[in-house]
Amino acid sequence: MGWCSSLGRYVVGITGSSGIIYGLRLTEVLSSSGHEVHVVLSREAKLVSADECLNEDALMSLLGKIASRVHDEYDFTAPIASSSYLVDGTIVIPCTLKTLGEIANSIQSTLISRAALNSLRLKRPLIVVVRETPLSTIDLINMLKISLSGGVVMPASPAFYEKPQTIQDLVDFIVGKVLDVLGLENNLYKRWEGLKSTQGTSLCARFYELVSS
Repeated sequence: MGWCSSLGRYVVGITGSSGIIYGLRLTEVLSSSGHEVHVVLSREAKLVSADECLNEDALMSLLGKIASRVHDEYDFTAPIASSSYLVDGTIVIPCTLKTLGEIANSIQSTLISRAALNSLRLKRPLIVVVRETPLSTIDLINMLKISLSGGVVMPASPAFYEKPQTIQDLVDFIVGKVLDVLGLENNLYKRWEGLKSTQGTSLCARFYELVSS
């Protein structure tokens, strides 16, 4: 059984920022729920993945299993390069500040930025998940441009009220938020239900117990 409903077609752009696990997990969740998922993988993303997640062979093998199609970032002959190939949303996750700047200033140098701009042109959902920090004034202006153009800027900043126990819990919070913006029902993370005691049950409590010992 999948995590979300309402089948659609989505583009997932994975750039060379740290946090490739966010893009992989989103692809997995969308595909497992029956959605058509086109992944565009930047060359830098492959290098980052080899350092923090999977080597290129393992990465491409995984994507071959969980994505409908995988596109090179410079393949402008791909169907998703055209705005006539309708999609239900484009998500750049994680999104480098370079890619953020390209989208904000309508620079279509890669298939990722082109697909993102296609979604803006057609008033379709565009979500850019930025992990890098701190942010300069230029970065914030670029975020504002995307927001004013109809896109959603989402920092990869997980919450701790749900008492995460694993890396997957932290990742699923962000992926679940992406699905929320897309209007896709999901149960990837715990919804806020008011204040609850965290004593002895949270990573924070366990962290300080270890420190004090």
